[in-house]
Amino acid sequence: MRLHTREWGAGDRTALLVHGIMSDSRTWRRVAPALADRGYRVIAVDLRGHGLSARGAYSPRLFADDLVDTLPREADLALGHSLGGLALSLAVERLRPRRAVYSDPAWSSAGPDVGPEVFAAFKHATRARTAALNPRWDPEDVDIEMATLAAWDAGSAHFLGGRPLTGFLPDRPVVPSLLQLADPSFLIGPEAADRLRADGFVVRTVPGAGHTIHRDDFDGFMKSLDDWI
Repeated sequence: MRLHTREWGAGDRTALLVHGIMSDSRTWRRVAPALADRGYRVIAVDLRGHGLSARGAYSPRLFADDLVDTLPREADLALGHSLGGLALSLAVERLRPRRAVYSDPAWSSAGPDVGPEVFAAFKHATRARTAALNPRWDPEDVDIEMATLAAWDAGSAHFLGGRPLTGFLPDRPVVPSLLQLADPSFLIGPEAADRLRADGFVVRTVPGAGHTIHRDDFDGFMKSLDDWI
């Protein structure tokens, strides 16, 4: 499936951005211009079932195949958050960016297993609840979240087909790769982080940041990318 994309900048380098579940390319409203200011042409997708992209069946492999169908090979940087990090990790061998960043990726679960019904219920979350759950977000990010929820197909929350979120930790980095973690991360626990570090990933934690690091602490998010962008 060819995905809807948004672009910023016209630099000589290319950066690819892949959002998490319930969101879409609008989530990068601060990150994309910051990368464009650093000389990148930035391309951000709407995953299937999100934003302006088409609906369809949902699975990790389909999310990854869509990235391969849509995005250019050998970009200078590819960054995926949460579900986007999972999709990117399954597409990275085919996309072959020069560097990859996985921002709190959905590779496993380090806490209680949260079923898809919980995510699907957020389709109808109020603005007040969204703001209360994310007290560090700018009001504009809350507004964007409400818009992306309205555009989101809640059926995509069932992308695992009832299976638990497990078994997606990569064996090795296909390209030089940064694993960026929330503090704490409810997806990548300390043991998994240690294993990934031993396998060749650079692992950095953004102190105090929640799962959506780029909206919880934009400055910390960007600082964590020092020497990667």
